[in-house]
Amino acid sequence: MSMPRNSSSLAWGLFALVLSAAALAADEPRQWLERMNNALTSRNYDGTFTHWQNGKVEMLRIIHRVKDGQVNERLVSLDGSGREFIRTGGELACYLPDKRTVLVEKRSEHNPLLGNFPTFDEASTAFYDIKELKRTRIYRRDARVISVTPKDEFRYGYRLWIDEGTAMPLRTQLCDARGRVIEQLVLAEDKDLKINTNIPDSAFQPEVSTEGFRWLRPDPGSAPVLVNRPVRDRWNAIGLPPGFRNIIRAAQVMPGSSGTVEHFVFSDGLASVSVFVESQVINLPTPSSADPHAGATKPPTSVMRPASPASTSALNAPTMSSPAAPPSDNVSQFGSTSAFSTIVDGHKITAVGEVPPETVKAIANSLQSSQSPIPQLGGSRQSMPSMSLQAAPSPR
Repeated sequence: MSMPRNSSSLAWGLFALVLSAAALAADEPRQWLERMNNALTSRNYDGTFTHWQNGKVEMLRIIHRVKDGQVNERLVSLDGSGREFIRTGGELACYLPDKRTVLVEKRSEHNPLLGNFPTFDEASTAFYDIKELKRTRIYRRDARVISVTPKDEFRYGYRLWIDEGTAMPLRTQLCDARGRVIEQLVLAEDKDLKINTNIPDSAFQPEVSTEGFRWLRPDPGSAPVLVNRPVRDRWNAIGLPPGFRNIIRAAQVMPGSSGTVEHFVFSDGLASVSVFVESQVINLPTPSSADPHAGATKPPTSVMRPASPASTSALNAPTMSSPAAPPSDNVSQFGSTSAFSTIVDGHKITAVGEVPPETVKAIANSLQSSQSPIPQLGGSRQSMPSMSLQAAPSPR
């Protein structure tokens, strides 16, 4: 009678091993993403990549160094606009020769210019499928192909070719919900990626001459301040797209704004959308008095870095407000970046993010003033015209 018990124990043991192996296999793609994150943030590297977006191709050089605890980075367009982005510690300088402007902003030291993924949790996996597609070779390097596929139309997906030896991304693709490639960043040649090399300080100096350039720096008193008030929130988000939640709420003064701008960041753990609410009340003109040739409004000045494998975009440095124009339901797009403005109770709300157009529109329209009744159909919510986004490439 002992044989059946032993056989039963063996069967249960084998079943447990199968489950354990399946769990390890499911976790392995996540582990490759974590290894890639660690490589992007901790290694010294100097590489040349080809960036493709909207049928246009641009060569980019990306340099990253960690020395004595300080992070230095430089991203430069080798053709096209000639724009450069140089980070020293927590400060990012954007050199825009086509605008004869240098924009200086604060940036987290934990977000490299080449980009990185956040750590996936159970909440994230509810909206993304993460799996390894295959093993392949790129430039004689063994690589793992990892896919991050969205489960709905509110977010983009990714495909990544990760070098087995160094865990560096050799190719990254941003894809829509149907798997179509929106942007792609590919290592130009194997010899163009140097890892763990000794990078001199001179590698982080701009090549462009800034003589006669306009320098834009945030005022010392206008830095974002996290809002932590015991009173009821001024703005609430009602009916956000599935999985998105408010992770940052701040107040700051933006260039061209006559008052404080409230800044919200909504994220599903991977994708993120910034929302700016101006405190100034806008009096919308009647359709008969509106100027049909009025210029489109633009989003607030910012260096947008949504959580993605590699994205760095710099918007123009426009003023926050412009004369209101007739309502419109258009969403402006530049590559993978979408932007949408609307008017709620006379306040302009602008949503910007590296997400599908439907997502910024849904998030902007979800904001509701807590000091007014819930808007009804035909109420106080009106859309602003699409915005002109002229940005440096958002490399993938």
